[in-house]
Amino acid sequence: MQKEQKVLGLIAGEGKLPFLVARGAKKAGFKVICTGLNGNASRELEKQVDKFYDVPLARPGNWIRKLKKHNVRDTVMVGRVAKKRIYTPWRILRYLPDWRAFRIWYWRLRKQNIKNQTLLSALADELKTGGIILQDSTEYCEDQLAEKGVMTQNQPPGFVREDIEFALPIARKIADLDIGQALTVGEREIIAVEAIEGTAKLIERSGAYCKKGGWTLIKVAGTEQDMRFDVPCVGCDTIKSLAENKARALAVQAGKTIIIEKEQTIKLADKLGISIIGVEI
Repeated sequence: MQKEQKVLGLIAGEGKLPFLVARGAKKAGFKVICTGLNGNASRELEKQVDKFYDVPLARPGNWIRKLKKHNVRDTVMVGRVAKKRIYTPWRILRYLPDWRAFRIWYWRLRKQNIKNQTLLSALADELKTGGIILQDSTEYCEDQLAEKGVMTQNQPPGFVREDIEFALPIARKIADLDIGQALTVGEREIIAVEAIEGTAKLIERSGAYCKKGGWTLIKVAGTEQDMRFDVPCVGCDTIKSLAENKARALAVQAGKTIIIEKEQTIKLADKLGISIIGVEI
C-alpha cells in the first residue's frame, strides 16, 4: 500500500521567501497547498506548488476553507503584506473582511496595544480554531539563515565594527517597540530608522542623507520574535541597493535573519564591496 504524501499549507505574501519555503518543503517530500494573498503574492508561485489559490487578504475564513479542502493542518505563513495598502481610503469596503477578521479585531484585539506581533499572534490563534496550525517559518529554509561572523570574503573595516557595536542595542530597542527591524548608522550616528515604508526605502533615504557613503545597515529581530512570521529578510536586491547608495556593510542577526538566495547574495556582496556580518545579541 502506497504511503500517503505529507501535506503542508503555505500562506504567501510578497517577495521571494514563499518560493524558498515551497522549494524546501517539496524537497522534504511535502505536497504544498498555497493560499496566495491577493495583491501581494506572486502568481509565479503556482508553478512551485501543487495547488495555488488566490485568496482575499481580509478573509482568513476563506484561507481556512481552501486549506482544509486538502486536509492541511501544519502551515507556514511567509512573505510581506504591503502596509501602505492597508492605510488607504475606504479600506473596509476594499477588503470586505469576513466574520473571522472581525473576531480578530473586535474580540481578540479589543483593548490591546495593536502591534504587528500582537496582530499576527491573534491571527494565528484564529487560524488554530479552524484547524490550521502555523509553524516556524524558517523550518524549510534553515540553510538560508545568517551565520555568526563575517560571511563575505570582504572584511569590514574597524569603523564599521565600531558603528555596529554602537547601534546594535538601539536597533534591538526599535524592533522591540515594533517600529521597524532596521536602521542605518555612520560614524556612530543614527542616520535613519525603518518604519512603515520598509527596508528598501530606508536604504534610499540613508543614501540621500549620507552622500559620502561608508554607512552600515543593521537588521535584527525583536527580543520575543515569533519565528512563525515576520522574520527579518535580506537578499540580492538589498545588496544592490546598498551598493547604489554607497553603503559599506550589512549587519544582520545570526540565526534570526533569512538571507534569500544566500550563496548568490554573498557572492554579489563581495563583488560590490559590501561586507555581510552576522551578529549575536
